[in-house]
Amino acid sequence: MTLYKYICILSILVLLYSCGDTENLDANYSIKASAKKIVQGGDVSISLKAKKEYPIDSIVYTLEDHYLGSTTNTTDYTVTATHNSLGNKRLQATIYTTKGKATATTKLVLLNNTIPKVYGYTIVNRYPHQTDAYTQGLEFIGDTLYESNGKYGESNLRKLDFKTGEVLDEQVLDNTYFAEGLTLMNNKIIQLTWKEKLGFVYDLQTLEKTDSFSYNDSKEGWGLCNDGTTIYKSDGTSKIWKLDQNTYAELGYFEPTDHKGVKTKFNELEFINGRIYANTYQKPSIAIIHPETGAIEGIIDLRSLPQEVQDGLDTDNEVLNGIAYKANEDRLFVTGKHWNTLFEIKLEEK
Repeated sequence: MTLYKYICILSILVLLYSCGDTENLDANYSIKASAKKIVQGGDVSISLKAKKEYPIDSIVYTLEDHYLGSTTNTTDYTVTATHNSLGNKRLQATIYTTKGKATATTKLVLLNNTIPKVYGYTIVNRYPHQTDAYTQGLEFIGDTLYESNGKYGESNLRKLDFKTGEVLDEQVLDNTYFAEGLTLMNNKIIQLTWKEKLGFVYDLQTLEKTDSFSYNDSKEGWGLCNDGTTIYKSDGTSKIWKLDQNTYAELGYFEPTDHKGVKTKFNELEFINGRIYANTYQKPSIAIIHPETGAIEGIIDLRSLPQEVQDGLDTDNEVLNGIAYKANEDRLFVTGKHWNTLFEIKLEEK
């Protein structure tokens, strides 16, 4: 064997040994937390278990990207669980040993440390609502109400006179699309589809379709709203995604969370005075969500509202799903799928 071949084989063996050793070092450690759910700012005790004991220089703990503390102690190290957002988090230990660096991870749920406020309501006004409208999105610009309606073969985008319920203009979607939420921004209407992983953009005045965009990591299209800079999109999971206002690319997400756990199935969204108002599909309630932390700060109890609409509705499908805030007059409106009434309501803290 030539010297060159010998050196090459030796180099490969060293590389294989090194890679295998790093992998084994990671597998050498497991991490355990004293609880799986921790309130924001609460303490959690962490322990490491090793298959083989190596001298440890330090152990650094992080919650996602947030530094929690460092120690050399592998048992009962207590840290304060904090992060700038709530929900499912990865607790990671980075272990620096004389053998090399290893990591061990586990999952925690970071809970809100405040119980949501509960709001009731009074009905201020009632307006006619088209009963053929399977409402998925609802939003005002000035005095004009825009509505996105779903179902395959029935999906459309409408411009409405909210006082009379009259359809002023309509764009009908192809039968292959199930329309979902909408939001109005930069003189455009942005509309989602459900499972087609495609969104449409329309001219605000003419309802002419001008563009489309694809979803990336989000699962489906459910609800939309915006704060004037960022678009927020729900997808039926625990995630509310932040979208770029120009490209509609997904920039990240947060998870709505209360004092008990992470919540899912947020459908219609509306941005009101710095908070996201979101109804949970098939539940007659609206959550008030902080758009940065994900904290659910309030719950609007609307359980008695379905009794105010026509009889004979399918209680599993023809449910509350329409939130519209008339910002120029500080008025809040809600409706549901195929409901015959658009309600103006006023909230009252219980």
